[in-house]
Amino acid sequence: MKTIGYAARGADTPLAPFDFDRRALRPDDVAMEVLYCGVCHSDLHQARNDWGWAFYPLVPGHEIVGRVTEVGSAVTRYKVGDSVAVGCMVDSCRDCDQCGKGLEQFCRNGMTQTYSDRDRFSCEPTYGGYSKHLVVSEAFTLRVPDGLDLSKAAPLLCAGITTYSPLRTWGAGPGSRVGVVGLGGLGHMAVKLAVAMGADVTVLSRTGGKAADALALGAGRLLVSSDPDAMAAAAGTFDLIIDTVPVKHDINPYLPLLDVDGTLVLVGQIGLLDEPSTVPLVLGRRRLAGSLIGGIAETQEMLDFCAAKGVLPEVEMIRMDEINHAFERLETADVRYRFVIDMASLAAPQAG
Repeated sequence: MKTIGYAARGADTPLAPFDFDRRALRPDDVAMEVLYCGVCHSDLHQARNDWGWAFYPLVPGHEIVGRVTEVGSAVTRYKVGDSVAVGCMVDSCRDCDQCGKGLEQFCRNGMTQTYSDRDRFSCEPTYGGYSKHLVVSEAFTLRVPDGLDLSKAAPLLCAGITTYSPLRTWGAGPGSRVGVVGLGGLGHMAVKLAVAMGADVTVLSRTGGKAADALALGAGRLLVSSDPDAMAAAAGTFDLIIDTVPVKHDINPYLPLLDVDGTLVLVGQIGLLDEPSTVPLVLGRRRLAGSLIGGIAETQEMLDFCAAKGVLPEVEMIRMDEINHAFERLETADVRYRFVIDMASLAAPQAG
């Protein structure tokens, strides 16, 4: 299948139009026209090879909403015209104990990422959702429930599930006290989801400038993390803190905020952090944890939950040819709260 996308040709080059072929459908494959694709901070990291494992040309995008255009002969769950979605992974070994538990993101043999990875069978590069079409296994295709606005739903496939999964894993719900560090793409979803689960939610920010935004998103309050008196008064008052900051930072101020058996979960930064102190961990039986995305079943659960509760991200729609400017704005946190690309702005590939 001939298609077109936007690709980085190297770590120092802007994204530009890229013509390529999607694979012919296997029996269990679903082909879709990509309607909307969210812009994740990891897209920027990967395009610039900040993590060291990117290879080029690289077509980013793993927050994908589309419409089924064709199905393989063995597909039973989807038909042409269905609204579907794809997140951060498009395959796994499907054989190991983790895959058997529905934790494909922790596949013992490695999940296959939606882009900047290799197809498990053909070893062809995987290309993401900054493109007109996508082909993916039925097993890694998600159904978009009725009631979800397709133009806003795409960020749920990464920002949504990245925050939903630790909230579910560590029991956010009525009576729980949840803190959210950072109020960007991930942070605002953590607030919305935790509130929808019934938790008492506090946003932690270095200044009070985002207090109105935090309250508008449903949080009960904003705690200024640079205010030592306010932080001291809040010691021991959180059961769970979701840290969404995507760059190296100091987590030590947040650890004393946890109650006994409380957990600080890192979902933003991948890489080095400033050295954490074990004192509050040991003295308070507190935990420091990390979390990735969710498995396919949990991601579908999250989409269904968001449809039932009316939870959607706050988005700014852009054209495909505005992506490089969007990346520049992303670097300076100049977005409220997630860019979504309207893929109708990308011309269809030329025949021949």
